[in-house]
Amino acid sequence: MTTNKKTTQRQGFKTNEFIVYPAHGVGQILAIEEQEIAGAKLELFVINFIKDKMTLRVPTAKIVTVGMRKLAEPPVVKRALETLKGRARVKRTMWSRRAQEYEAKINSGDIVAIAEVVRDLFRSEQQPEQSYSERQLYEAALDRLSREIAAVQKVTETEAIKEIEAALAKGPRRGPKPADEPEAETTTEEEAA
Repeated sequence: MTTNKKTTQRQGFKTNEFIVYPAHGVGQILAIEEQEIAGAKLELFVINFIKDKMTLRVPTAKIVTVGMRKLAEPPVVKRALETLKGRARVKRTMWSRRAQEYEAKINSGDIVAIAEVVRDLFRSEQQPEQSYSERQLYEAALDRLSREIAAVQKVTETEAIKEIEAALAKGPRRGPKPADEPEAETTTEEEAA
């Protein structure tokens, strides 16, 4: 009975498996260990986040509460990549409010929501520069997205970033119109006058 309870608490997570921890992104379960804390035995996942050089110990009973999940299935990754090709949806609210929303999406652990942040904050070469805080959020979202895609597809992060950038390039053009278009509008206005 105790082994069955432990298996239920572990939610099917195993040692060496890559997982997504919403607040930190992709990590790997190094071990499942027991510790005695305040006289109670506690089973913990030991999760390593290689890129952040961080190890986290999460009680197995808390994984549902913290939102830890298995890596996205390939169809979900495909949906995230398709999201990148869509039109940016930027609300006309104050930056601080949007920044909070972007931060919440990044920390949600939802790969499609993270892809929305990457899409909305992406700037092509022809577009105006981003503010420092926009760039920080974009980099954080891109990092989370590329790490999960790399883990799912078993490719390097660099290859995952290339795939993300290719999807972004297929999206609708944003930014200033080509130089010849404003002139065409001017002649139209003169003709109408």
